[in-house]
Amino acid sequence: MNFHGTAVRREALTLLRNGVSNADVARDLKVPLGTIGYWKHLDRSKRGECPGKHDPKCPRCDGRELDEPAYSYLLGLYLGDGHISHYSEHRVPNLMITCTESWPGLMDECEQAMRAVFPENSVCRVRKIGCRNVKVYSKHLHCLFPQHGPGRKHERSIALTPWQQAIVDTHLWAFIRGLIHSDGCRITNWTTRMVGGEHKRYEYPRYLFANKSDDIRKLFTDTLDKVGVGWTTLARGSDPFNISVARKASVALMDAYVGPKH
Repeated sequence: MNFHGTAVRREALTLLRNGVSNADVARDLKVPLGTIGYWKHLDRSKRGECPGKHDPKCPRCDGRELDEPAYSYLLGLYLGDGHISHYSEHRVPNLMITCTESWPGLMDECEQAMRAVFPENSVCRVRKIGCRNVKVYSKHLHCLFPQHGPGRKHERSIALTPWQQAIVDTHLWAFIRGLIHSDGCRITNWTTRMVGGEHKRYEYPRYLFANKSDDIRKLFTDTLDKVGVGWTTLARGSDPFNISVARKASVALMDAYVGPKH
């Protein structure tokens, strides 16, 4: 027995097929919105109009083409400020990159890279206090980011696979930009010099990269070596967590390919 009656259901389906929204049909016919949605689903299924299963292809599993420059950049972001998690109520894991509100341009670049690497998946931004988490859900995240594992990154070994290293080696600056945009910055340092018997203030730009993982810092410095950027290690106390790029020629290279966050 149909509680709402066949006539009501037939009228609802006629309105739905004519483009009237579920909410308007529910309100006009005084039928619960969930019931209207159920009727619409059954009707579309009977007529073969239901969309197929969403099954995006993977570059590793299915041989889908991968946007390698975007991936190299996104890999740098992930190693710095990203992590993969899988909530029990969600079918697939998500990759989340935390971006501060102070640099909206960086947030845009992060989202663009995610969309390029996962063109068939939805990308969203979740607002938090002082920042936004840029997220993408995909069952193939572990395929593209095999560095994921239990615990914090600096508490476990981090190494690129041969196929990842080949991409990074082809797109070195994209990888460096991703690392700087996550755990680095461009600052202006100053010192004083004696000029003509007077102390003169002297300012100079410097890039800094800070990460507790020895492996991630080495990935960064190895890549700097490949593009000809000189660097030094700065220790806070006994912890050598900071990499500095301060030589004029090296800073000029970084400015040409990376630049300050924006």
